[in-house]
Amino acid sequence: MDIRPILSTLRRHKTAAALIVLEVALTCAIVCNALFLVSQRVEKISMPSGIAENELVMVRVSGIGKQTNGMARTREDLASLRAIPGVTSATIINQLPFRSSSSSSSIQRQQDQERPTTDASMYTMSEDGIRTMGINVVAGRDFLPDEYMDYAVVSKAGSTDKAVPVIFSQATAAKMEPNGSALGKTYYMGKQPLHVVGIVDTLTTPTGWDDNWNESMLMPLRRGFHEGGIYMLRTAPERRDEVLKAAVAALERNDANRLMRDKKTYEDQRNDYFKNDRAMVGLLVTVCIALLVVTALGIVGLASFWVQQRSKQIGIRRALGATRGQILRYFQTENFLLATLGIVLGMLAAYAINLALMNMYELPRMPLLYLPLGAVLLWLLGQIAVFGPARRAAAVPPAVATRSS
Repeated sequence: MDIRPILSTLRRHKTAAALIVLEVALTCAIVCNALFLVSQRVEKISMPSGIAENELVMVRVSGIGKQTNGMARTREDLASLRAIPGVTSATIINQLPFRSSSSSSSIQRQQDQERPTTDASMYTMSEDGIRTMGINVVAGRDFLPDEYMDYAVVSKAGSTDKAVPVIFSQATAAKMEPNGSALGKTYYMGKQPLHVVGIVDTLTTPTGWDDNWNESMLMPLRRGFHEGGIYMLRTAPERRDEVLKAAVAALERNDANRLMRDKKTYEDQRNDYFKNDRAMVGLLVTVCIALLVVTALGIVGLASFWVQQRSKQIGIRRALGATRGQILRYFQTENFLLATLGIVLGMLAAYAINLALMNMYELPRMPLLYLPLGAVLLWLLGQIAVFGPARRAAAVPPAVATRSS
């Protein structure tokens, strides 16, 4: 199709054409970045934790005043929790994936190394920890019963020459040994030697979503409830509510003079952690839909106006033998040219907006894939929006179109 008549018409309607171009450009710039941010949030929300999320319940309590028999009470609590019908195992752990606080430590290959090799989130747990949490050991073994120690005793003693057994996540193991296996090797946490006895598949850090989101390690150190420990119970998914109520009752029977800080399923914990991200996804999707609807309405309105204004031109073309299909393609081509110019400007604006977001909020660079994705979306939107007015124009008989002028 010869586009010179189209370009001539657009030059006569510069203001209206410019408004459509700017509207498409603005929508393209915002939608491309919004889609990128949505994908980032969805990826974050969908991160694997590495634990049996739908089988776990958690209870956290704290004492009132100084606890002189905290570890003894913790052992009593664990015995009571393991005796609850439906509980397959129970443990106490210092932290969980997807919580607002995190405990981590640097690890190095050599004791006198100037800079640590990596930083890893440090999970400490009591007996049955791996089994309770549902963490998948892919190499090596679980901790042995005689390897568990009280965290307070180890902390008080300080660094020793005796290596503490440790289990790495695969990400931590790969960071320590990029070209080999970390299993069976000894590394250092400060001056304290660590002996790697096992490697687990995935164990997300508590805060998640950073460059080291899967770099973690497990240590056989028991913490008491008074030291920030969280009781974790594993049960069948359909019995979680029942087990949670029984766990709270058991802990209150052991000591009623304690505050109940947390009592929820792990799935509830995860949902609470990501609630702001889900809200942001909803907001961005709503903004994208609103912009696309406004852009479509603008195209429909302008196309309808132009059809009305150019009814004489349409009638003459029909009288000279132009088919309905040619009239339809005329308006679709016109819209395609306007949308293309708007998309080119929108891509440049999208890139500039992404650079600004990178500088202000430390967001990653938007992959170029989102630019053609936004372009295709707006091209399709433009063609769909203009189809109705263009079809009405093509359906007008030549005599009626000429007389309407």
